[in-house]
Amino acid sequence: MVKLSVNVNKIATLRNARGEDTPNVVQVALDCERFGADGITVHPRPDERHITTKDVYDLAEVVTTEFNIEGYPDERFMQLISDVLPAQATMVPDPPGVLTSNAGWETKANLGMLTELNQELKLKNVRSSIFIDTNLENIEFAAKSGVDRIEFYTGPFAHDYKTNPENAIREYVAAAKLANELGLGINAGHDLSLDNLKFFSEKMEGLLEVSIGHALISDALYFGLENTIQMYKRLLK
Repeated sequence: MVKLSVNVNKIATLRNARGEDTPNVVQVALDCERFGADGITVHPRPDERHITTKDVYDLAEVVTTEFNIEGYPDERFMQLISDVLPAQATMVPDPPGVLTSNAGWETKANLGMLTELNQELKLKNVRSSIFIDTNLENIEFAAKSGVDRIEFYTGPFAHDYKTNPENAIREYVAAAKLANELGLGINAGHDLSLDNLKFFSEKMEGLLEVSIGHALISDALYFGLENTIQMYKRLLK
C-alpha cells in the first residue's frame, strides 16, 4: 500500500493568520497520525509564513510515523536536518520568495551539489529525496547523485488530468519505469486530490509515498479531518 504523508503547512497558515496557537499544529499532526496518516510533512520556508522553525523542533519530539522535512537545502535547512534527524529530507529547488514548489531539480547542472548533500544525509542516516520532473535525463542524473528517492512534481499531471487522464499520466509512467530500473524509490506530490489520486497511484509502478496537504486540508473542511484521511487512504489501496 502506498503511504500517505499529510502536509500540515496549511494548518500553520491558518494559525498564523491570528498570530496565536489555534489551530495547534502539533495537535493536528498527532491527530493525523491517530486518524491513519503514515507520515507528517512540513516545508519550513525562510519567511516562516506557515511552518516555523519552532514547529519543526516541536513536531520532531512527538511525531511517531515518518517525519518528512521539505525545503531548499541551504545552510539553514541542513542545520534543521542535522538537529532533528527526520526519517526523510526532501530537497526542492525553490527560491526564497516562491509561492509554492513549482519545478523539479535540473539534476545534471546541480549534480555536484546534490551528490554532496546526499552523502551528508547518508552519514546522518536520513533518507534523501529530491523533487523532480519527468525528464528522463534528470532522473538519470538523480541516480548518479546517490539519492535514495525522487519525488515527482505532479502539478502538470493534475492540470492535464482534467481533460485527458491517459495523456496526463504517460510521461510519469515512463519516468517511473526508468526510476525503478535505476533503483530509485518513488514519491509524489503536488495537487494530488480525491479526484485524481486513485488513477495516478494505480498507474505508477513502484510508487511508495504521496505527500498531500492543500487538497486534503481543503477537503477536511467539508468531510472532517479523520474521514478525509481515510478517504485518501482508501484510494491508495
